[in-house]
Amino acid sequence: MTVRPTPDRLREALFNVLAPRIEGKVFLDAYAGSGAVGIEALSRGAKRVFFIERNAQALGVIRENLRSLEIETEATVVRGSAAALLRNYDSDIAFVDPPYLDAGEYANSLLALAQTNCPLVIAQHESRIALEERYGALEKTRVLKQGDNSLTFYEQRPANPPAKRERP
Repeated sequence: MTVRPTPDRLREALFNVLAPRIEGKVFLDAYAGSGAVGIEALSRGAKRVFFIERNAQALGVIRENLRSLEIETEATVVRGSAAALLRNYDSDIAFVDPPYLDAGEYANSLLALAQTNCPLVIAQHESRIALEERYGALEKTRVLKQGDNSLTFYEQRPANPPAKRERP
């Protein structure tokens, strides 16, 4: 398969950061591959996960993993282009992990998520690649590097916050 799984240590670091924010939330796992990140979100207390994946074999793996863990009712598995579908799913936390060789997918998916009300978006990417400071309303707040892989965290922030008015 052409799936590049998120390394265990990086996934553990991700969920250590998310621990105070994930309980009862809706999680979106885009470019889901085996579904390991979304399944971990469920195991850490997310109430629902949307998995978006284009590859039919990977979708079969996700479905089988969900079935074997008996958590299919807490998940929605969707086949298609993540960048095109992201606007259709409301989530509290979105995780995107496009193919590293397709740099344009980062901008496409992050700009799509910027048009949603998703408060927190995390992108996994090669450490040698620096993602933009902003994608629409998404503003970079943190980068967690671990070897060849990095996680860049974005939060919704208005591009031009309203000026504070002085009190008369």
